[in-house]
Amino acid sequence: MHEEIFQDLGGEFITTSLTLKNKLRNVKALLFDWDGVFNSGEKGEIPSSFNEADSMGINMLRFGYYLLRGNIPYTAIVTGETNQTAFKWAKREHLDHVYYKVKHKADLIKELRKNHGIEPDQILFAFDDILDLSLAKEAGARFLVNRNASPLFKAFCVKKKLCDYITFSTGNQAALREISEVVLNILGKFDETIEERIAFDGIYKHFIEQRSKIKTNYKQSVERNFLEKDYESII
Repeated sequence: MHEEIFQDLGGEFITTSLTLKNKLRNVKALLFDWDGVFNSGEKGEIPSSFNEADSMGINMLRFGYYLLRGNIPYTAIVTGETNQTAFKWAKREHLDHVYYKVKHKADLIKELRKNHGIEPDQILFAFDDILDLSLAKEAGARFLVNRNASPLFKAFCVKKKLCDYITFSTGNQAALREISEVVLNILGKFDETIEERIAFDGIYKHFIEQRSKIKTNYKQSVERNFLEKDYESII
């Protein structure tokens, strides 16, 4: 493993790599906050952005778990806002779900357990701020996206054991690509995912065929319950 590469750049392993490896091998669901994770978190008249380096990283992360386990992990965005860019990107990438207007993110645990048979310790969660902590507290593997303006928040997460790794990249610097490389490295799947992606016509082609069959669904949190929404009605 090459943890020192990430550490030399400023990444922080709060949990030892061996313990984190055991957590990651148990993962069946990949959950991502949107604002501050896919981007800087800034708001304005224009839609929020995302980074194609992150897109590739998440795709390779899903493929790495496909190589590890033979199926694509459940993948979803969970956000407190209504974000058109997130809706469209998730559909393009064939994620399983977008959960939006979620003010208490731990509510998602009951939803995942009931409808998808996923337990909290089987969740990998990438997050950046206070709104995310109720879910981070319960998730199995927690990746905190760094923000230089929040040193006390970062210290709080470390003290309360709410994160396993803190990125050196911020949300507008492809932090999710960093997270994907950390995970694939610890799982021992980084080289294989790249080699199979280059080959393309082998197992990666089968993965893409399976991924393309996933229909993205959208659920809005209303009074802490999740209501199914039609894509055309929210775009």
